[in-house]
Formats: sequence, C-alpha cells, structure tokens
Amino acid sequence: MPKTELKEYIVLRNREIPNIRDLDVYVANGGYETARNALTTMTPQAIVDEVKKSGLRGRGGAGFPCGVKWGFVPKELNPKYLVVNADESEPGTFNNHEIIDLNPHQMIEGVVISAFAIGANTAYIYIRGEFAYGARLLEQVINEARERGFVGKNVFGSGFDIDIHVHRGAGAYICGEETALLESLEGKIGQPRLKPPFPAVAGLYAKPTVVNNVETLTNVPRIIAKGADWFRSFGTEKSPGTKAVSISGHVKNPGNYEIPLGITMREFIYDWAGGMRSDVPLKFIIPGGASSTWLTTEHLDTPLTWDDMAAAGTMLGSGAVVILDESVSVVKAALKIDEFFKHESCGKCTPCREGTHFLVKVWERIDEGHGRSGDIELLADVGTQMLGKCFCPLGDSAVSAVNSAIKFFRPEIEAEIAGGTH
Repeated sequence: MPKTELKEYIVLRNREIPNIRDLDVYVANGGYETARNALTTMTPQAIVDEVKKSGLRGRGGAGFPCGVKWGFVPKELNPKYLVVNADESEPGTFNNHEIIDLNPHQMIEGVVISAFAIGANTAYIYIRGEFAYGARLLEQVINEARERGFVGKNVFGSGFDIDIHVHRGAGAYICGEETALLESLEGKIGQPRLKPPFPAVAGLYAKPTVVNNVETLTNVPRIIAKGADWFRSFGTEKSPGTKAVSISGHVKNPGNYEIPLGITMREFIYDWAGGMRSDVPLKFIIPGGASSTWLTTEHLDTPLTWDDMAAAGTMLGSGAVVILDESVSVVKAALKIDEFFKHESCGKCTPCREGTHFLVKVWERIDEGHGRSGDIELLADVGTQMLGKCFCPLGDSAVSAVNSAIKFFRPEIEAEIAGGTH
C-alpha cells in the first residue's frame, strides 16, 4: 500500500522555515494572530466549546478529551492556573523536545489562548531538568513575547493578563504524573497525590488547575484558527487530528513523525520509518514508551489510535514507538525497563517501592545465569501483587514489561533459565 499522506502538519509545522523559533519570523508567518483574534473576538466559553467540538484528546498519554477537562474548572473559584507538562521523561519519547527547541512560540501561543479560555492569569511550564537548552530558550521567547505585548498585562488590548513562568524539574520521572508535578511545583517532594480531589478543582496551591502537555496545547492555535471540523478531517472519529510520534530502535529512519491518527503500526514502521535497518526480523514493539505493554508481529495491523491500542491490550501513550529486532534478549530488555522504574519509583507506596526491587533482582538472576525453575511464576506473582495496587501508574508500568515478556516470550525465558548455572 502507498504511504498515507498527511495533507498538512499541525504541531510539527513550519519545519522548513529557517529560524521559525525567532519571534519576527514566527510573526511574519502568521504567529500570534490566532491568539489576537481569540482574545479580542471570542469568549472563553466559545474557545472551550470549539476545542471540545474538535475532539482533541490529551497528547501526554491518557488521551482524555481536552475540552472536557477544561470544562471541569469551576468558574466561580479564583485564582486559576494553567500548567504545561513539559517533563518529557518517558523512555523513547522526544517529540515535545522538538516542539520546544525548534518552534516554541506556537506552544506559547497555545498557552495564551488556553489560559484565556479557562480564566487563568498565571501559567507555569514545568520542564524536565535535563532540558537545559529548552528551558533557557523558553525563558527567552517568553520575554520576547512579553516585550511585544503578546504575554503580560492587557494582552492585545483585551483586558486579559497572563504571566508565564518556566520551572525546571530536578530529573524525576514521577513528576510527569500531574499531581506529583504539582507537588514539585509547590516546592515539595515529587510524589503523587490522592485523587479526588482532581487538579481541575484543587490543583496548584489547592486552586483550580488545568495540566496539559506540550503537544496538546500546541494543537490549540490551529483548532481555533481553522475550526473543529478542519481538525476532525484528520485522524478518526474517536481519535481526531494528528499525533507527533517518536520512533527509535532498529529502524532505518528513526526520528519524529507527525502522523494522521489511524494509520497502522505496519505502515508507520515500514512506509514512514523505512522499515527494519538490517535483515534481522522484527521481534517486538514497545508502542507507547517503556510504560506500555509490548506488541509483536501479529499486531502490525493495529491502527495507531487510543482506542485501538487499548483494544490490543496496550496504549498509544505519549507517542513513543521503540522497535526491537530478533537480536534483542527479552530478559535484558525487561531488566533494563524494570531497572528504570525501580530507580524512578518515588517510594511512597509499598507495592511499587518493594515490587520494582524484587522484579529487578529476579531479572538480574536470570540474566546472570542463575535463574531458578520457579522464577517465571515468581515474576508473575510479584506483578499480580503490584498491578492495580500502587498509588499511581508507575508500578503498573513496571509490570507491563514482566507480563509482556511472559505472555509473548515465555519459552525464551525458560530456555535462558534452563541454560544457566543453578
């Protein structure tokens, strides 16, 4: 089949324009005109309604409808906050990184429009600590926008004030979870909060807060400029629009691609990313970052949408597809993933804190040639004690690699145990 063509880019647009991150270049190409029109000709409710009508779903992982989330914010409670989740820490994900580094003003414009829509006069961009360049760049472009009157007091003469601040995290994966992010933003230890209350009602400083990820907010200016129906001309009925997806691993052309939601995994790997980089066949796919359940060659015709991925027992996540060929050891892959989650566990709840430790110990034992006959059952048992019993999804994420390895590659694990020294 011929490659599905994307008729227009949304979040990775203007890649071909040199220096598009410079304010003058961005403005010369229509930048901030949508924000000007939105703030001077539309009501906040009209913007919320248009985003809701577009069907835009959160691009950070959960895929929750953005307009619906905005609608949860109580109008009578003030102040309100908009928080941008730029803590892109999921292994395999680097699409937000490109938006921030190469075309940051489109995200800032999305922040201005979205803050106006929910009635927030203060926005925080919580950026991963390792993104030092991106953090400095965001501070620079926000200052440039403030000097032009695109951010700050009485934006576009609309009477609306919006301050935007950049806050650098300290390298904790858990702070990608929205409530742990809010705790960190308040200066506390980055650990998840009990929900409810949800951030929309009691978020930052116990005030109404909307937390959206970078890509989600970058979609907003185009939706407002071109309309919900235009946005729905991309993708599928339940997963409209496009998705910036990072693909890495054993493919010929790794990188970021903006795809129409609904193309199959097969098309994405072989037509967009050029297929496998050598003659070694595909073994398995990690479709939504390290947190997601693996897929195999039998799932190649699964469409890349939130619902189709869920039906296949996994998730689209933040858009991180890792392709691994037959040269990869399943035991080593699962060990590396669970080592990551062990390291990043915040320690708040026992099933995750202790469970990730036990999983790593068992995987290490098998990998070092000292596996025992009951180790597969032990891994499954520890996973059962963790799954659905942790305070936040991190513990479940660690179990994804365990259950995937056992489900799809049990004979390989058994052979490694049998071939080791006991």
